[in-house]
Amino acid sequence: MKKTNLFLIFLLQLSIAVTSYGQKVVKSVINDNLVQANSAVVGGFIGGKLDASYQNRILAQDVNRLVEPFRNRTEDRCWQSEFWGKWFTSAVLAYRYRPEPQLKTVLDQAVSGLLSTQTPDGYIGNYREDKHLEQWDIWGRKYCMLGLLSYYDLTKDKNSLLATRKLADHLMKELTDKKALIVKQGNHRGMAASSVLEPICLLYSRTSDQRYLDFANEIVRQMETSDGPQLISKADIDVSERFPKPKSWYGPEQGQKAYEMMSCYEGLLELYRLTGKPEYLEAVKKTWQNILDTEINIAGSGTGMECWFGGKHLQTMHIDHYQETCVTATWIKLSQQLLRLTGEAKYADAIEQTWYNALLGSMHPDGADWAKYTPLAGRRLEGGEQCGMGINCCVASGPRGLFTLPLTAVMSDKEGISINFFVEGTYHLQTPGGKPLEVVQQTDYPATGKITVKLLVPKDEKLKLGIRIPLWSQHTEIEVNGQSIGEVTAGKYANISRLWKPGDVISLAFDMRGRVIRNGSLPENIAIVRGPIVLTRDARLGSPHVDESIKPLIDKDGYVKLEPVGVNQDGIWMKYKCLSMIESHKEGENKPKEITFCDYASAGNTLDENSWFRVWLPQSIDPRILVK
Repeated sequence: MKKTNLFLIFLLQLSIAVTSYGQKVVKSVINDNLVQANSAVVGGFIGGKLDASYQNRILAQDVNRLVEPFRNRTEDRCWQSEFWGKWFTSAVLAYRYRPEPQLKTVLDQAVSGLLSTQTPDGYIGNYREDKHLEQWDIWGRKYCMLGLLSYYDLTKDKNSLLATRKLADHLMKELTDKKALIVKQGNHRGMAASSVLEPICLLYSRTSDQRYLDFANEIVRQMETSDGPQLISKADIDVSERFPKPKSWYGPEQGQKAYEMMSCYEGLLELYRLTGKPEYLEAVKKTWQNILDTEINIAGSGTGMECWFGGKHLQTMHIDHYQETCVTATWIKLSQQLLRLTGEAKYADAIEQTWYNALLGSMHPDGADWAKYTPLAGRRLEGGEQCGMGINCCVASGPRGLFTLPLTAVMSDKEGISINFFVEGTYHLQTPGGKPLEVVQQTDYPATGKITVKLLVPKDEKLKLGIRIPLWSQHTEIEVNGQSIGEVTAGKYANISRLWKPGDVISLAFDMRGRVIRNGSLPENIAIVRGPIVLTRDARLGSPHVDESIKPLIDKDGYVKLEPVGVNQDGIWMKYKCLSMIESHKEGENKPKEITFCDYASAGNTLDENSWFRVWLPQSIDPRILVK
C-alpha cells in the first residue's frame, strides 16, 4: 500500500497544471558519434526504389482517411490511431530526403487536420472515452506525438509542439485520475503503452519541462517491476525466453512481442542520451546482439506470429506469419540509433543486410504496397486491410525503414566523415572545420563491388575518412588517388587521415565471391550469398523445380563461382548462374548444370500464384557420412 501511495503522489505531481509553455532545448548528456548528412541525391537502382515509394506510397496516401477516426472517437480495441503517425513520420523522412513543395503541402494539411481533432482537454485519439488507456490507445497517442514532434523539428511550428505537450499532459493526468500503471495498460506486458517513452523523452529535450523527464523515469521504473517487461534486468536473457508462454498469444502477458519490444528500446536510447546512464545503453546493446545471434535470419529479419521465438536456427523451416515488415523496419531503426550513437560497423552491416533483402523484399516493385510477411520459401503475398483503414500496419511501417538510408549513407563526426553505405549519389555535409563538403559515390553496388568516391572540399583540409569494410569482404582493396592504403580489416572502418584536396578520389573493390552459408550440423540446407545480397531460386528462372535438391560446386576455399546474367531485366534486379549438381536419384554419371538465381528482393515479386521461390537449398544426405 505504501508503494502505491507514493506512486499516486508522484503521478499527481506530474499532472499539476504547469502551463508555462515556453520552449527551451535541453542539451543532451550523450551526443551521437555520427551525424546524418545535410542532404543527399541518390541515383541508380536504390534511387529508383526511393522515388517509387515517395510517389506511389507517401504522396498517394489519402490523408483525410487517416484523420477521420480521430473525429469519430468510437474505437474500443483496434489500432487505427497508429496509421497517421506512421505515415507522417515516413513522409517527413521522405521530405528531408527530397523536399518537394507538393509533399510539404500534404504535410501541412495532415498536421492541421489532426490538430483540428484535439479535444479541449488535450486528447488526440480515436478511443471511446470509457475505453481510454486500453488496448492500443496509448500506442496510437505515441505515434501522434512522434509525428507532431517530427513536424516541429522540420518547421519549428509552435502549434504542433503545444499540441504535443497538451497530449502528453492529458495522458499523465488520465493515468493519475484512473490510478493506472502504464505497464498494466494494453497488451504485451505494457510494452505497447510504455513505448510512449520515446516521444516523452523527445518532448523533454525540446521543452526542458522537468515533468516529462520525471514521467520518462517513472515509465522505466515501472518497466522493471514484476508487471513490466523488465527490459533492463532481463537484457542477459534470450529475447524469446524472458517470460513463460502466455495464455493469449497477443494478450497482456506476451513478453516476446518483437516490434513493441524494440520500440521500447528506442525510447530507452533516447533516455540514455538525456541522462547518460550506462545501464540503458548496455541493456540495448546486449539485447540487440542477442536478437542478431538468436533471431535474425539470412535476409536480415525474423519473428514468427510477430514474436521472437529463437528462430534463427529454425529459418530453413516453413514458419507461420514469418518476418513481419513492422519488425524489419523497426530492426533497421533500432540499428540506426546504435550506429549513430556508437559508430560501430556491425550496426551498419546489419542495416545493409536487412535493407537490401528483407526490407526491399517486402516492398511491391512499384512502391505502392508492402507485404505484411515475407517468407524465405514459398510465395510473396499482399497483406490484408486492418481496422477499415485501407492499409495495414506494415504498409505504414515499410517506408519508415526505407527512408532512413539516404541521409545516413554518408555521415559526419568530430574528426571527419564516415561512409556507411555504398549508394550511387551525392551527399552534402560539413567538415570538422565547418566547411561545406560534397561526397560523390559512383557505383552500381551491390551488382558489383566497385565504388569510386570523390571528395569535393572547397580547399585543402585535414580530416579523417572512415570507410566501412563489410564483415563478409575478406579481400578489400582501397586506393587514394591510385595509391593503395594497404590491408584493411573486415567488419571495421578503415580510417584514412590525411590532408584532403579538392577532387581527391578513393577507389574501393570489395570481395564479391559467392559465399556458401550452412544451417545445421548435417548438410540439410545451404544458401548462397553474394556481397550483402541473398541469392534465391525463383520459378521464373527455369528448371529444375525450386524445391529440387541441388549442390552448387564449391571451390577449395569454400566459395562458388557466379556468372552475372543481367541487371534490371524482366522485373528482376540481379541474376547469376552457378554450376550445380542436381540430385537425380539415378545411377551413372551426373553432370553439373547451370542453375539461375536472383536476388531475394526480386524473388516472387510478381505476387501471383506461379511465382514460387526458395532461399535455402535442401541437400540430399549421403547415408555413408552418417555411419560411424
